[in-house]
Amino acid sequence: MAGILETRELCKYFRTPRGLLHAVEGVNLSIQEGKTLGLVGESGCGKSTFGRLLVHLLESTSGQILFKGKDVTNIDRERLKELRNDLQIIFQDPYSSLDPRMSVRQLIGEPLRLKGGMDKGKINRRVEELMGLVGLAERFADAYPHEMDGGRRQRIGIARALALEPKFIVCDEPVSALDVSIQAQIINLLQDLQEKLGLTYIFITHDLSVVEYISDEIAVMYLGQLVEKTSTRKLFEAPLHPYTKVLLSAIPVPDVHCKKRRIIAKGELTSPINPAPGCRFAARCVYATPACKDPQQLQEVAPGHYVSCCRAREINDIPILGKE
Repeated sequence: MAGILETRELCKYFRTPRGLLHAVEGVNLSIQEGKTLGLVGESGCGKSTFGRLLVHLLESTSGQILFKGKDVTNIDRERLKELRNDLQIIFQDPYSSLDPRMSVRQLIGEPLRLKGGMDKGKINRRVEELMGLVGLAERFADAYPHEMDGGRRQRIGIARALALEPKFIVCDEPVSALDVSIQAQIINLLQDLQEKLGLTYIFITHDLSVVEYISDEIAVMYLGQLVEKTSTRKLFEAPLHPYTKVLLSAIPVPDVHCKKRRIIAKGELTSPINPAPGCRFAARCVYATPACKDPQQLQEVAPGHYVSCCRAREINDIPILGKE
C-alpha cells in the first residue's frame, strides 16, 4: 500500500577534506496517511538530515521523494512554495528556531504573510485560532520568545507549522530540549492535533520510551541506513536486528523481578566517511560473521517486518528480557 510520502533509495552525501560523508544512504520508506512513523537511532546517524531532505531544507544527492504519488525530488521554486503548504517541520530547539525580534503574533503569522492572499485582519484572526489550537493563551500574542518557557516556545513552533494547514509534518526531536513533564504535554498535544486535523507525522527521536508511546511504526537508522522497520509492538516484542537489540537492551526496566540481558556493542562508532561495503554495524556487532561484509538489503522477513541483517533469523531466539 502506497503511503502519503515515500522515499526511494534516498541519499545525501557531504564533501569533506577526508572524503564523502555518507549522511543518508539508500533509504526506502513509506509513511501511511494519518499515522506516525518513529525514526530512531543514536546521535549522528542521519535522522535529522533525513527529515530535512523530506521538506527540502536540504537537497538530496540521489534518489526520489514522492508525495501523494508525485515525484517532488527536484522541483522549481514555485512548486516548492506550493509544497510548503503540505509539508512542514517542527524543530528540536524551540528557541534558536524562532526569531527573537518577532512577537508571537508575528512568528505565527509569518507563513500566512509569505503565502499572501490574506489581509491583516484575517491573519490576526487565524493567529488567534492557531494559538487556541496549541494551547497558548491570547495574552501571549505580543510577547517575545525570550519571555516564555521552553514548552510555550515549542507551542509557537507547532502553531507556525500548522499555519498553512499541512498534511505531513516532520517532528525533529520536538521534545528532547524540554523537561519531562513538559514533554508529556507536547506529545499529548501532537496526538490530539493528529486526531483532530488528520495529520501524518514522522517523529525523529533518540528516546525509545517517547517513540513507543507516540508511533504506529518504527524505523531504526544506523549510520545513514535503515536497519529495521516494523510496527511499534513488533519492534519492542521481537527486535530482529542486532543494533535494535542493543538499543532496546539499554532501556531501564522498572520491574525488579525482570532480569534484563544487556547486549553491548563493541568498540567505537564506525566513520561515515567513505564507509566500506557491507553492514555498517558489523564492526561493533557481537554476532558478526564474514558474511556481514557483503552488502545488506532491507528485506521482509516476516509480514510487515523488514530487517537488514543476514543473520536475523538465526539470532531471533536470543531473548533480551526474562523473569528471574
